[in-house]
Amino acid sequence: MTEKQGKLIVFSAPSGTGKSTVARMVMENIPNLEFSISATTRPVRAGEEEGKNYYYLTREEFEDRIRRNGFIEYEYFFGNYYGTLLDKTVEAVNAGKNLLLDLDVKGALNLKQRFRDRSLLIFLLPPSLEELKKRLRRRDSEDEEALQIRLERAGFELSQADRFDCSVVNDDLQTAVREITALISDFISNT
Repeated sequence: MTEKQGKLIVFSAPSGTGKSTVARMVMENIPNLEFSISATTRPVRAGEEEGKNYYYLTREEFEDRIRRNGFIEYEYFFGNYYGTLLDKTVEAVNAGKNLLLDLDVKGALNLKQRFRDRSLLIFLLPPSLEELKKRLRRRDSEDEEALQIRLERAGFELSQADRFDCSVVNDDLQTAVREITALISDFISNT
């Protein structure tokens, strides 16, 4: 165990808010920030590596860890499990690593309960619900029914934003990245 423990920074946002783009740009600005590696039951794809892209578990291993409360959060999507391993997260914090996690609202709040002052929850907001609808429609990646499901989920997620440590509106990408970079840098530098 190192003298200084690491910290956990969590991004949550409705789909279409630009979370992945903002996270990538923020990580370019903060060299001592690593992206958290999730576990999955899906098969390894060409070019992927254990412990770099994912921790690959069998369905039995994953479900056993669920029973033993081995996840901070997990989801089941399209026939496979995905989740954030509690032991790997604790190891990283104890090793002094600062991790960025991309979690849904429920997962973010679960993490905060476990890691309290070692975690910073950032909620990325769209400029408006109308703008979010436009962004999702521009993607043209799903039918109207799927779009409505995403928007309903967004409504719930937006209602939880006040439970986060801070919220940043992604109206202007560069401004949002600067603001989030400053928030994270301050958080990491405070012991």
